Amino acid sequence: MLGCVIHGQDDLRVEELPVPVPGAGQALVAVRYGGVCGSDLHYWRHGGVGDFRLKEPMVLGHEVVGTVVSYGDGASGPATGTAVAVHPATPCSVCPECADRRRNVCRDTRYLGSAARFPHVQGGFAAQVVVPADQLRPLPVGLDLRRAALAEPLSVALHAVRRAGEVAGRHVLVAGAGPIGCLVVAAAKAAGAERVTVTDLLPTALEYARIAGADSLVRADDPDDAGWRRLSEVDVAVEASGVAAGLDTCLRLVRRGGVVVQLGMLPPGLSPFAGNLVVSREIELRGAFRFDGEFDAALELLAAEGSFDGLVSAVVPVREAESAFALAADRSRSCKVLLDFGG
Repeated sequence: MLGCVIHGQDDLRVEELPVPVPGAGQALVAVRYGGVCGSDLHYWRHGGVGDFRLKEPMVLGHEVVGTVVSYGDGASGPATGTAVAVHPATPCSVCPECADRRRNVCRDTRYLGSAARFPHVQGGFAAQVVVPADQLRPLPVGLDLRRAALAEPLSVALHAVRRAGEVAGRHVLVAGAGPIGCLVVAAAKAAGAERVTVTDLLPTALEYARIAGADSLVRADDPDDAGWRRLSEVDVAVEASGVAAGLDTCLRLVRRGGVVVQLGMLPPGLSPFAGNLVVSREIELRGAFRFDGEFDAALELLAAEGSFDGLVSAVVPVREAESAFALAADRSRSCKVLLDFGG
Protein backbone atom coordinates (compact mmCIF):
# COMPACT_ATOMS: atom_id res chain seq x y z
CA MET A 1 0.00 0.00 0.00
CA LEU A 2 1.08 3.62 -0.45
CA GLY A 3 2.04 5.93 2.38
CA CYS A 4 3.57 9.40 2.79
CA VAL A 5 6.81 9.25 4.76
CA ILE A 6 8.89 12.25 5.84
CA HIS A 7 12.63 11.47 6.03
CA GLY A 8 13.86 14.97 6.82
CA GLN A 9 13.62 18.57 5.74
CA ASP A 10 12.39 18.76 2.11
CA ASP A 11 12.43 14.96 1.88
CA LEU A 12 8.85 13.71 1.52
CA ARG A 13 8.42 10.33 -0.17
CA VAL A 14 5.42 8.31 -1.32
CA GLU A 15 6.49 4.76 -0.52
CA GLU A 16 5.20 1.22 -0.63
CA LEU A 17 4.47 0.17 2.94
CA PRO A 18 3.37 -3.19 4.36
CA VAL A 19 -0.32 -3.51 5.16
CA PRO A 20 -0.60 -3.51 8.98
CA VAL A 21 -2.42 -6.18 10.98
CA PRO A 22 -4.58 -5.06 13.91
CA GLY A 23 -3.52 -6.39 17.28
CA ALA A 24 -5.50 -6.79 20.48
CA GLY A 25 -7.82 -3.84 21.03
CA GLN A 26 -7.04 -2.36 17.61
CA ALA A 27 -8.94 -1.65 14.40
CA LEU A 28 -7.79 -1.59 10.79
CA VAL A 29 -9.13 1.37 8.80
CA ALA A 30 -9.01 1.92 5.05
CA VAL A 31 -8.16 5.61 4.81
CA ARG A 32 -10.04 7.62 2.20
CA TYR A 33 -8.98 11.21 2.91
CA GLY A 34 -6.21 12.81 4.92
CA GLY A 35 -6.03 16.56 5.53
CA VAL A 36 -2.63 18.24 5.15
CA CYS A 37 -2.08 20.14 8.39
CA GLY A 38 0.24 23.01 9.18
CA SER A 39 2.31 20.66 11.35
CA ASP A 40 2.73 18.28 8.38
CA LEU A 41 4.01 21.24 6.36
CA HIS A 42 6.46 22.17 9.13
CA TYR A 43 7.90 18.64 9.18
CA TRP A 44 8.27 18.84 5.39
CA ARG A 45 9.76 22.33 5.17
CA HIS A 46 11.71 22.53 8.43
CA GLY A 47 12.25 18.99 9.69
CA GLY A 48 10.18 19.65 12.78
CA VAL A 49 7.31 21.59 14.31
CA GLY A 50 7.88 23.90 17.26
CA ASP A 51 10.31 22.12 19.57
CA PHE A 52 9.55 18.66 18.10
CA ARG A 53 12.30 17.59 15.67
CA LEU A 54 12.45 14.58 13.36
CA LYS A 55 14.87 11.88 14.48
CA GLU A 56 13.71 9.07 12.19
CA PRO A 57 11.47 8.57 9.12
CA MET A 58 7.82 9.04 10.01
CA VAL A 59 4.49 8.52 8.27
CA LEU A 60 2.79 11.89 8.42
CA GLY A 61 -0.87 12.70 8.98
CA HIS A 62 -3.40 12.90 11.77
CA GLU A 63 -6.52 14.24 10.02
CA VAL A 64 -7.83 10.98 8.59
CA VAL A 65 -11.20 9.43 7.76
CA GLY A 66 -12.13 6.16 6.08
CA THR A 67 -13.99 2.90 6.59
CA VAL A 68 -13.59 0.06 9.07
CA VAL A 69 -11.87 -3.04 7.61
CA SER A 70 -11.42 -5.39 10.58
CA TYR A 71 -10.64 -5.70 14.29
CA GLY A 72 -7.98 -7.43 16.32
CA ASP A 73 -8.58 -9.74 19.26
CA GLY A 74 -10.93 -8.37 21.88
CA ALA A 75 -11.70 -5.23 19.91
CA SER A 76 -15.10 -4.03 18.83
CA GLY A 77 -16.67 -0.92 17.42
CA PRO A 78 -18.58 0.26 14.36
CA ALA A 79 -19.41 -2.55 11.92
CA THR A 80 -16.98 -3.28 9.12
CA GLY A 81 -17.62 -1.00 6.18
CA THR A 82 -18.79 1.85 8.43
CA ALA A 83 -17.53 5.33 7.58
CA VAL A 84 -15.50 6.67 10.50
CA ALA A 85 -13.30 9.51 11.62
CA VAL A 86 -10.21 8.70 13.65
CA HIS A 87 -9.50 10.57 16.89
CA PRO A 88 -5.70 10.88 16.64
CA ALA A 89 -4.80 11.03 20.35
CA THR A 90 -4.11 8.17 22.77
CA PRO A 91 -3.72 9.72 26.25
CA CYS A 92 -2.15 7.63 29.00
CA SER A 93 -5.22 7.97 31.30
CA VAL A 94 -3.06 7.79 34.46
CA CYS A 95 -1.04 11.02 34.66
CA PRO A 96 -2.15 14.04 36.74
CA GLU A 97 -3.37 15.85 33.63
CA CYS A 98 -5.58 12.94 32.57
CA ALA A 99 -6.90 12.66 36.12
CA ASP A 100 -7.75 16.37 35.95
CA ARG A 101 -9.72 15.80 32.72
CA ARG A 102 -7.14 17.65 30.64
CA ARG A 103 -6.22 14.72 28.47
CA ASN A 104 -5.17 16.99 25.60
CA VAL A 105 -2.06 17.97 27.59
CA CYS A 106 -1.33 14.43 28.81
CA ARG A 107 2.39 14.17 29.52
CA ASP A 108 2.62 10.72 27.95
CA THR A 109 0.16 10.89 25.09
CA ARG A 110 0.60 9.33 21.67
CA TYR A 111 -0.59 11.36 18.68
CA LEU A 112 -0.70 10.18 15.08
CA GLY A 113 2.15 11.55 12.97
CA SER A 114 3.99 13.28 15.81
CA ALA A 115 7.71 13.54 16.59
CA ALA A 116 6.98 14.73 20.12
CA ARG A 117 8.27 11.40 21.45
CA PHE A 118 10.85 8.87 20.29
CA PRO A 119 10.33 6.46 18.66
CA HIS A 120 7.94 8.73 16.78
CA VAL A 121 4.24 7.89 16.53
CA GLN A 122 3.62 6.91 12.92
CA GLY A 123 0.76 8.77 11.28
CA GLY A 124 -2.31 8.10 9.21
CA PHE A 125 -1.21 9.07 5.68
CA ALA A 126 -1.34 5.49 4.41
CA ALA A 127 -3.93 3.48 2.53
CA GLN A 128 -4.63 1.44 5.67
CA VAL A 129 -3.81 2.23 9.28
CA VAL A 130 -4.12 0.48 12.62
CA VAL A 131 -5.47 2.51 15.55
CA PRO A 132 -6.97 1.73 18.96
CA ALA A 133 -10.56 0.70 18.32
CA ASP A 134 -11.94 3.17 20.86
CA GLN A 135 -10.61 6.05 18.75
CA LEU A 136 -13.07 5.36 15.93
CA ARG A 137 -16.08 7.64 15.59
CA PRO A 138 -18.90 6.68 13.20
CA LEU A 139 -19.99 9.64 11.10
CA PRO A 140 -23.33 11.24 11.95
CA VAL A 141 -26.13 10.85 9.44
CA GLY A 142 -25.68 13.21 6.52
CA LEU A 143 -21.93 13.71 6.95
CA ASP A 144 -19.78 12.44 4.10
CA LEU A 145 -16.12 11.48 4.35
CA ARG A 146 -14.86 14.52 2.44
CA ARG A 147 -16.32 17.05 4.87
CA ALA A 148 -15.61 14.78 7.84
CA ALA A 149 -11.89 15.16 7.09
CA LEU A 150 -12.19 18.59 8.73
CA ALA A 151 -13.11 17.06 12.09
CA GLU A 152 -9.62 17.12 13.60
CA PRO A 153 -8.76 20.77 12.79
CA LEU A 154 -12.29 21.87 13.71
CA SER A 155 -11.79 20.16 17.08
CA VAL A 156 -8.65 22.25 17.59
CA ALA A 157 -10.68 25.37 16.83
CA LEU A 158 -13.52 24.38 19.15
CA HIS A 159 -11.04 23.78 21.97
CA ALA A 160 -9.45 27.21 21.43
CA VAL A 161 -12.84 28.90 21.62
CA ARG A 162 -13.68 26.99 24.80
CA ARG A 163 -10.36 28.10 26.29
CA ALA A 164 -11.46 31.69 25.62
CA GLY A 165 -14.46 31.29 27.94
CA GLU A 166 -17.81 32.88 27.19
CA VAL A 167 -17.89 34.37 23.68
CA ALA A 168 -21.66 34.63 23.16
CA GLY A 169 -22.61 38.20 22.28
CA ARG A 170 -18.98 39.29 22.12
CA HIS A 171 -16.54 40.61 19.53
CA VAL A 172 -13.86 38.05 18.70
CA LEU A 173 -10.66 38.81 16.81
CA VAL A 174 -8.89 35.99 14.95
CA ALA A 175 -5.32 36.72 13.85
CA GLY A 176 -4.50 34.49 10.88
CA ALA A 177 -6.87 33.10 8.25
CA GLY A 178 -5.21 29.78 7.55
CA PRO A 179 -7.33 26.63 7.79
CA ILE A 180 -7.27 26.65 11.60
CA GLY A 181 -8.04 30.37 11.79
CA CYS A 182 -11.01 29.94 9.45
CA LEU A 183 -12.31 27.08 11.56
CA VAL A 184 -11.92 29.25 14.69
CA VAL A 185 -14.23 31.71 12.96
CA ALA A 186 -16.82 28.97 12.44
CA ALA A 187 -16.39 27.73 16.02
CA ALA A 188 -16.79 31.23 17.47
CA LYS A 189 -19.93 31.87 15.45
CA ALA A 190 -21.34 28.51 16.52
CA ALA A 191 -20.67 29.54 20.15
CA GLY A 192 -22.74 32.71 19.67
CA ALA A 193 -20.11 35.37 19.00
CA GLU A 194 -21.84 38.56 17.91
CA ARG A 195 -19.00 39.65 15.65
CA VAL A 196 -15.86 37.95 14.38
CA THR A 197 -13.09 39.96 12.75
CA VAL A 198 -10.18 38.29 10.98
CA THR A 199 -6.79 39.73 10.07
CA ASP A 200 -4.39 38.28 7.53
CA LEU A 201 -1.85 39.37 4.92
CA LEU A 202 -3.48 37.56 2.00
CA PRO A 203 -6.76 38.48 0.26
CA THR A 204 -7.39 34.84 -0.69
CA ALA A 205 -7.07 33.71 2.92
CA LEU A 206 -9.47 36.43 4.03
CA GLU A 207 -12.02 35.28 1.48
CA TYR A 208 -11.91 31.79 2.98
CA ALA A 209 -12.51 33.42 6.37
CA ARG A 210 -15.60 35.05 4.89
CA ILE A 211 -16.83 31.61 3.76
CA ALA A 212 -16.32 30.43 7.35
CA GLY A 213 -18.60 33.20 8.61
CA ALA A 214 -16.34 36.18 9.41
CA ASP A 215 -18.22 39.47 9.76
CA SER A 216 -15.27 41.71 8.88
CA LEU A 217 -11.90 41.24 7.25
CA VAL A 218 -8.76 43.34 7.76
CA ARG A 219 -5.53 43.33 5.80
CA ALA A 220 -2.83 42.98 8.43
CA ASP A 221 -0.26 44.74 6.24
CA ASP A 222 -2.45 47.76 5.40
CA PRO A 223 -2.55 50.39 8.17
CA ASP A 224 -5.14 52.32 6.13
CA ASP A 225 -7.63 49.44 6.04
CA ALA A 226 -10.89 50.85 7.41
CA GLY A 227 -11.39 47.67 9.42
CA TRP A 228 -8.73 48.71 11.94
CA ARG A 229 -11.03 51.47 13.24
CA ARG A 230 -13.57 48.87 14.36
CA LEU A 231 -10.97 46.81 16.20
CA SER A 232 -10.33 48.79 19.35
CA GLU A 233 -10.88 46.76 22.48
CA VAL A 234 -12.25 43.45 21.22
CA ASP A 235 -13.44 41.11 23.95
CA VAL A 236 -11.50 38.01 22.92
CA ALA A 237 -8.58 37.45 20.56
CA VAL A 238 -7.33 34.15 19.18
CA GLU A 239 -3.82 34.08 17.73
CA ALA A 240 -3.91 31.49 14.95
CA SER A 241 -1.04 32.58 12.70
CA GLY A 242 1.85 31.18 14.73
CA VAL A 243 3.96 34.35 14.44
CA ALA A 244 4.97 36.81 17.13
CA ALA A 245 3.45 39.72 15.21
CA GLY A 246 0.05 38.06 15.43
CA LEU A 247 0.33 37.73 19.20
CA ASP A 248 1.36 41.39 19.43
CA THR A 249 -1.74 42.41 17.45
CA CYS A 250 -3.98 40.40 19.77
CA LEU A 251 -2.47 41.86 22.94
CA ARG A 252 -2.75 45.43 21.68
CA LEU A 253 -6.35 45.14 20.47
CA VAL A 254 -8.03 43.15 23.24
CA ARG A 255 -9.81 45.17 25.92
CA ARG A 256 -8.56 45.57 29.47
CA GLY A 257 -9.27 42.37 31.35
CA GLY A 258 -9.87 40.57 28.05
CA VAL A 259 -8.67 37.14 26.97
CA VAL A 260 -6.03 36.24 24.39
CA VAL A 261 -5.72 32.61 23.33
CA GLN A 262 -2.42 31.54 21.81
CA LEU A 263 -3.34 28.75 19.40
CA GLY A 264 -0.71 29.04 16.66
CA MET A 265 2.54 27.18 17.34
CA LEU A 266 5.27 29.81 17.49
CA PRO A 267 8.78 29.20 16.11
CA PRO A 268 11.11 27.26 18.44
CA GLY A 269 13.01 29.20 21.05
CA LEU A 270 12.16 32.56 22.59
CA SER A 271 9.45 34.79 21.13
CA PRO A 272 9.14 38.48 22.07
CA PHE A 273 5.74 39.67 23.25
CA ALA A 274 4.22 42.77 24.83
CA GLY A 275 4.36 41.43 28.37
CA ASN A 276 3.80 44.81 29.99
CA LEU A 277 0.35 44.95 28.42
CA VAL A 278 -0.49 41.63 30.06
CA VAL A 279 0.38 43.23 33.40
CA SER A 280 -1.01 46.76 33.05
CA ARG A 281 -4.27 45.70 31.40
CA GLU A 282 -4.66 42.43 33.31
CA ILE A 283 -5.02 40.54 30.05
CA GLU A 284 -5.47 36.79 30.45
CA LEU A 285 -3.10 34.98 28.07
CA ARG A 286 -4.10 31.33 27.66
CA GLY A 287 -2.64 28.52 25.61
CA ALA A 288 -4.73 26.09 23.57
CA PHE A 289 -3.25 22.75 22.57
CA ARG A 290 -5.03 20.11 20.50
CA PHE A 291 -8.38 18.93 21.95
CA ASP A 292 -10.17 16.02 23.59
CA GLY A 293 -13.95 15.66 23.74
CA GLU A 294 -14.41 18.40 21.16
CA PHE A 295 -13.90 15.78 18.44
CA ASP A 296 -17.46 14.47 18.80
CA ALA A 297 -18.85 18.01 18.86
CA ALA A 298 -16.91 18.77 15.66
CA LEU A 299 -18.51 15.87 13.83
CA GLU A 300 -21.98 17.02 14.86
CA LEU A 301 -21.27 20.58 13.74
CA LEU A 302 -19.90 19.38 10.40
CA ALA A 303 -23.02 17.27 9.85
CA ALA A 304 -25.25 20.27 10.53
CA GLU A 305 -23.47 22.86 8.40
CA GLY A 306 -22.74 22.41 4.71
CA SER A 307 -20.78 25.66 4.32
CA PHE A 308 -17.66 23.86 5.58
CA ASP A 309 -17.38 22.28 2.11
CA GLY A 310 -16.15 25.63 0.83
CA LEU A 311 -13.01 25.40 2.97
CA VAL A 312 -11.78 22.27 1.15
CA SER A 313 -9.90 23.87 -1.73
CA ALA A 314 -8.41 20.76 -3.36
CA VAL A 315 -8.40 16.96 -3.24
CA VAL A 316 -5.17 15.45 -4.59
CA PRO A 317 -4.30 11.77 -5.24
CA VAL A 318 -1.75 10.42 -2.77
CA ARG A 319 0.73 9.70 -5.56
CA GLU A 320 0.96 13.47 -6.04
CA ALA A 321 1.57 14.16 -2.35
CA GLU A 322 4.45 16.57 -2.84
CA SER A 323 2.39 18.77 -5.15
CA ALA A 324 -0.43 18.62 -2.59
CA PHE A 325 1.95 19.80 0.13
CA ALA A 326 3.22 22.61 -2.10
CA LEU A 327 -0.36 23.69 -2.75
CA ALA A 328 -1.26 23.55 0.94
CA ALA A 329 1.81 25.66 1.75
CA ASP A 330 0.70 28.35 -0.72
CA ARG A 331 -2.08 30.17 1.11
CA SER A 332 -2.62 32.44 -1.87
CA ARG A 333 -4.07 29.39 -3.67
CA SER A 334 -5.55 27.15 -1.00
CA CYS A 335 -7.22 26.63 2.36
CA LYS A 336 -7.55 22.95 3.31
CA VAL A 337 -5.97 20.40 0.95
CA LEU A 338 -6.90 16.73 1.22
CA LEU A 339 -4.93 13.68 0.09
CA ASP A 340 -7.11 11.03 -1.55
CA PHE A 341 -6.14 7.44 -0.77
CA GLY A 342 -9.25 6.01 -2.46
CA GLY A 343 -7.45 4.90 -5.63
